[in-house]
Formats: sequence, C-alpha cells, structure tokens
Amino acid sequence: MTNNGVDTGPLTGIKVVDMSVMIAGPLAAMMLADQGAEVVKVESPGMGDMMRHLGSSKNGLTGIYVNNNRGKRSLVIDVKKQAGLDVMRRLIADADILIQNFRPGAMDRMGLGWKAMHELNPELIYTSISGYGPNGPSSGRRAYDNVIQAASGLASVQAHPATGKPELFRTLVCDKATAYTATQAITAALYARATGVASGQHIELAMLDTAIAFMWPDSAMDAVLLDDDTTRAPTIASAYNTVTLADGYAATSVVTESEFRGQCNTFGLSDLADDPRFANADLRRANRQELNAELKEAAAATTVAQFAERSAQFDLPGATVSTLGELPTDPQVIANGTFIEREHPVAGHIREPRAAARFSETPQRVSDFAPTFGQHSDDIAMELGLDAAELRAAGVIF
Repeated sequence: MTNNGVDTGPLTGIKVVDMSVMIAGPLAAMMLADQGAEVVKVESPGMGDMMRHLGSSKNGLTGIYVNNNRGKRSLVIDVKKQAGLDVMRRLIADADILIQNFRPGAMDRMGLGWKAMHELNPELIYTSISGYGPNGPSSGRRAYDNVIQAASGLASVQAHPATGKPELFRTLVCDKATAYTATQAITAALYARATGVASGQHIELAMLDTAIAFMWPDSAMDAVLLDDDTTRAPTIASAYNTVTLADGYAATSVVTESEFRGQCNTFGLSDLADDPRFANADLRRANRQELNAELKEAAAATTVAQFAERSAQFDLPGATVSTLGELPTDPQVIANGTFIEREHPVAGHIREPRAAARFSETPQRVSDFAPTFGQHSDDIAMELGLDAAELRAAGVIF
C-alpha cells in the first residue's frame, strides 16, 4: 500500500498542526497523515520531541520516533518569542485540527489556548490530551504510560495469578489506546463540522479516562453489576495463560463443545473428549484440576510444528507465540501485506506496519518518511508568506 505520489485518503485536504510529543498525540497525528491529512509537526528548539532521543537509533533518528511520526513535516520554532508566536498563529489560522498534549494551562500561558485559537479560527478542531484531565486533584501531575496503567486499574487486572502482585503491560497500551481514541474523536468532530451540526470544537481527552474505558468492557464484567444478588463469575481473560509446548508456547481458547474436542485431538487426547468427567462445560469446570493436568502433560510432548498443524486440522482456536522477529515471515502476515520495507534517507533500511484499516474507495497511504529535526522549517515559513532567512537569523525557526 503506497500512495505513489497521489493523495487519495479519506482525509485528503485536511490540515493538522501537531504540537504533541511522546506517543499519544504523535501517533494520532500520524494516523491522520496515513489517511491523507497534511501534518506539520511543531517542535521546540533544543531537544524537541524526546522520542528523538530514546532507544535504538541510526544517524540521529530513533526507531520509536520513526514509528510515530511518518507523513509529517517538521517545523522547529521558538514560540517564546513574539515572532514565533505570530508564525504559529498564522499556521493555526489555516488549520483544521490542532493536537497538543501539554499539561493543562500550558497552552493558555503560551497564548495558544483553546479560547484564543477558537477566536482566531472558529472552524478549528482543538484536541487537548493530558494524563488525568483538565480538572481535579491530579490534573497538573506528570503522567506516562506506566503511571496511567497503575492509576486506571490496568495493572491490577494484570496481577500475577499466583502471587497477586500487580504487573504492567510491557507495551505502551495507554498511550496507544489514547491515540486511537483521539483519532476517532477528531474524525467524528470533522463529520459534525461537515454536516453543520457544529463548527470547530474543543476535544479534551485524558489518558486516565481512555484507559478505564478501554479496560471496562470486559475486565469489569463483574464490577459493572452492583446488586447484592448478582451471580458472580470470573472475567473471561482472568484465565488467560500460555500453553507450554515441547519447544515453544501457544495460546488456545475453548468455548464450544466442538472446540473442546478440537483441543483434545490437537494434543493427541481423543479419548479425553469422551471422558464422562468432562462431558460438558459445567463438568469441566468442576473437574478443572484433573483436566488441566492431562492437557499440560500432553502439551509438553507436543512440538510447535505439531500444534500449528493439528490446531488448524481440528479447528481449534489457537496460535503459537510469535516473536517480533518472526512476524515478518509469518504466512498470514505476508498475505495481509502488513509490513512495508523501504530506505529512509537518514535511518537506512526500515520496516513499518502499514495502516491497519483498508478503504475500498479512499485507500490509506504509506506516508512519507518521518522528518528530521526542522527539515521543513524554511518551506513552511515561506508557504505562510514569511521570510525564512530572516526568521532563522533571528533565532525564531531552526
């Protein structure tokens, strides 16, 4: 999936000013870019987005920065100077969307808060992302993904079944869920604007709220029912665990009778499917210890290759555990065309996942490469009718 220089995405013609850093805001803006929007990433002189400096890197570009910033143009500008603030006002005056994730009040102190920008550009969809929200006792606190995992209850959901110790997802789940939520909210606001329901509007999005909303549909299947006479049962995912095979790991899920029979056949236990102790789901729950012992022993004698072949043969919902290094050669991943590889002019040979959703009439694009620091500052200044050389000499753009 490439755009081949042709803009066909559903958001072609939409202009985005991305003033965010880290993951939640930048990933949201990148998804808009993949859908055709024109995105200007605004950074401060000096460090800029700290993701430029974390993790594996080549020639000054990190993998995590590349993963969250493709399709953007980079403007490095000092908004603490009046001339820099004037440039930003010109840029925002012609924008459809602004995304920022400073702590509440910071944009107002810069002179770029919602009220001022709404007055400047009544059509603007102004998106404010924060850790805890604009009000309340924690609103001004710094927040990162792992902190929100703890505050939202996600870490408690991940508690180790044997020790009860809370554990963290080793992926930035709160940042990424917030990015997807922001993107959906922004496109909903664009639709409201296009249909005349609203003009510009302010979207306020807290990572805490996002994480709770993300977790609640299944993890709170018990906590949602408050009456004392509720019949209680474990959550679906509370029993999630990997299956230890002879030379690797797998995951299975068994709900129906046919799936139980498929599980038995996969592990070479065809007789177990007809064992009266396990004749139905209630009996399997009552005799879970005996059943698990049988399955555990059989799984330990089953190889990854055998599991892959038999689970498909017997229609068992299951998969072997893939590593990140194995994913690009997975036959289904290849069939989906999930990954693209190309030569970044600075970072060298890179591998990226394409945008996940496929549109039949307005296909998403693989956006241009993640920009270097200030790569487009002069071009953007000139497009705004300004003297780029003069601004650079004055230390306004970099």
